[in-house]
Amino acid sequence: MVASLAQLLDLMRHHGAHRIYAKRLAPNDNNKNQPYLSRDFSALNVFPHSDVYTDAQDVAGAVRDRAKANISMFWVDDAGKHLAPHAKLILYPRYPEVRLSGFSLGCREAPRLMGNREPGRILFLGVTRGGDILAHATDAHSPITAELNAREWETLGVLLELPLSLSAPANPKTILLNELQRIYRLQWIKSQKLVADGVKAPYAAPNGGGYTLEAELGITPNGYAEPDFMGWEVKQYGVGDFARFRAKSPVTLMTPEPTGGIYRSEGVAEFMKRFGYPDQAGVADRFNFGGRYDCQRAPNHLTGLRMAMTGFDAPSGKMTDVDGGMYLLDANDEVAASWTFKDLMAHWNRKHAQAAYVPSLFRTPPPEYRYGAQVLLCEQTDFLLFLKAFAAGAVYYDPAVKVENASAAAPNIKRRSQFRVAHADLTALYKWHEHVLLT
Repeated sequence: MVASLAQLLDLMRHHGAHRIYAKRLAPNDNNKNQPYLSRDFSALNVFPHSDVYTDAQDVAGAVRDRAKANISMFWVDDAGKHLAPHAKLILYPRYPEVRLSGFSLGCREAPRLMGNREPGRILFLGVTRGGDILAHATDAHSPITAELNAREWETLGVLLELPLSLSAPANPKTILLNELQRIYRLQWIKSQKLVADGVKAPYAAPNGGGYTLEAELGITPNGYAEPDFMGWEVKQYGVGDFARFRAKSPVTLMTPEPTGGIYRSEGVAEFMKRFGYPDQAGVADRFNFGGRYDCQRAPNHLTGLRMAMTGFDAPSGKMTDVDGGMYLLDANDEVAASWTFKDLMAHWNRKHAQAAYVPSLFRTPPPEYRYGAQVLLCEQTDFLLFLKAFAAGAVYYDPAVKVENASAAAPNIKRRSQFRVAHADLTALYKWHEHVLLT
């Protein structure tokens, strides 16, 4: 029997957890009413899940057209792991909320206390790098509950963030800042990349700023999300000096290809014939498709396309239709390219709930990087904040599609669909941020 908080954390870690959270349950957080994990969509950036889909199944007493995402969830105890085969997340855009559902259905080992309304219960949720969610629950009389309530913990929305071990020297944020301070004091570092066997190898390409920082932090990619350091996404950005910390270029948030419109139905080649334009630098036999597209701009003078969005109410910051999306429209309102909200969420929800942005300088030869002392820490991102920033024109579509050897029988097509934001507008995508000076 798991009898202490330390034992529970050890059990979670034994089954692969690299992040552990706790949720204090209200009386109506049970099998019937579904515990909420966030009072927005931020839980989607914390808990691994499948793509969001619309469930139109007619169930008595249930809301029609529910937006859901399946999860790989297991109840864990001293007897092992027990699959909860019907566990899923349910999105309620009009509140908005994300709730946990189906966590006991089809799993005999699910704790019975999740079916009652007793106050004081605690739900523990661990996240593995493989994308599983590990669950354990305690009642108000458990010594584990007493230990949890006797301490102060970091919070992430409605969740308590727990360490992997009670003997951990500090919380992940403090450890990260200590490491970034160490790297800052190293001054110039030769460009490098961490290879598969964990060895730092020289890296000569011009995009080595992020690789070099990750190598110093010992960051390696994982299967579920982008590389991270103890749950923090760490991003570097180039600056001209360490006085103003002005970013040289905007931040690329994600690069989802269009899933609708002429771009998808008739192909990129046809799309480029209709909306591409000759290379502006005079490169022969090359056509480009670029420009900035957002909801506040007039049609682009080179392509004739403008951006529009449906299914989101900007004044309230709420999604009115999960099946809404973003559309590049021509002068006749024909859809040239489009992305549904569910398509975009599949990309956005891979972003970490916590991110650190580190400025860098570059010099060569040899290629070297130096990292600054002023770090921007951001926490609790949310897809609804992304939509709000897009509606306001702060986030924009910035494509870099080109066709080389356009007159050839088999032209060379290069695709790149980017959603970007100016570094100064990054904080609009998070609920909390601070600038930390490492010196």
